[in-house]
Amino acid sequence: MKYDAVIFDLYGTLVDNFPSKAFEQTVAEVAACVGAPLQDFKRLWNIETWPLRVVGHFPTTEANIEHICRVLDVPVEDALLRKAAAIRLEASRPHLTPRDDAIETLMAIKAAGYKLGLISDCSLEVAHLWPDLPFASLIDVPTFSCTAKMRKPDPRLFLLACERLAVAPERCLYIGDGGGRELSGARQVGMDAILIRVPYEEVDELAREEALQWSGPRIAAVKDVLALLDM
Repeated sequence: MKYDAVIFDLYGTLVDNFPSKAFEQTVAEVAACVGAPLQDFKRLWNIETWPLRVVGHFPTTEANIEHICRVLDVPVEDALLRKAAAIRLEASRPHLTPRDDAIETLMAIKAAGYKLGLISDCSLEVAHLWPDLPFASLIDVPTFSCTAKMRKPDPRLFLLACERLAVAPERCLYIGDGGGRELSGARQVGMDAILIRVPYEEVDELAREEALQWSGPRIAAVKDVLALLDM
């Protein structure tokens, strides 16, 4: 076999990206829960604290929300912080549903003897929900930016995933939708990288700029990985 492991991105790869309308609705519900002005809360949540949240700067979602409330001079009780964090957690759950072909594809790859890894730029909700997700038992080792304290395209994140799988980067195939310049990051450490672009999902030009510029190999569905592995 050319590869010993296949490493997947999460959002936009194994699951659909979080729909923007649903995301904005969740932010609005969290802001309302703690009594914060919506536009200011959105700015702080979506733009200013996301880079901190994704690398685990805040130990809990409550701490992130409390930080925003403090910046906005909005007093908030612990009970409301817990309620707001629960809103965020439960809103994340339905958007971690595997794509139709994801489970079957992962099972086939694993049955063929490959190790399976995952690298995701994500906040703590994903790490907390992970054990209950349908594909968690199929992934040998997940690597989350929020617990690894670094994000794509940091080469150390990709090397950490390889180390956890006990596989050399050159023996890994990486699949992702281009978020965070992940494909370049994977290539930088020696992995082969494949862009996934499903026909029904539009590309966010800012979040996935790399997908618009990518000239390397690409697939249109998770199951297309099987052909790359001669399966």
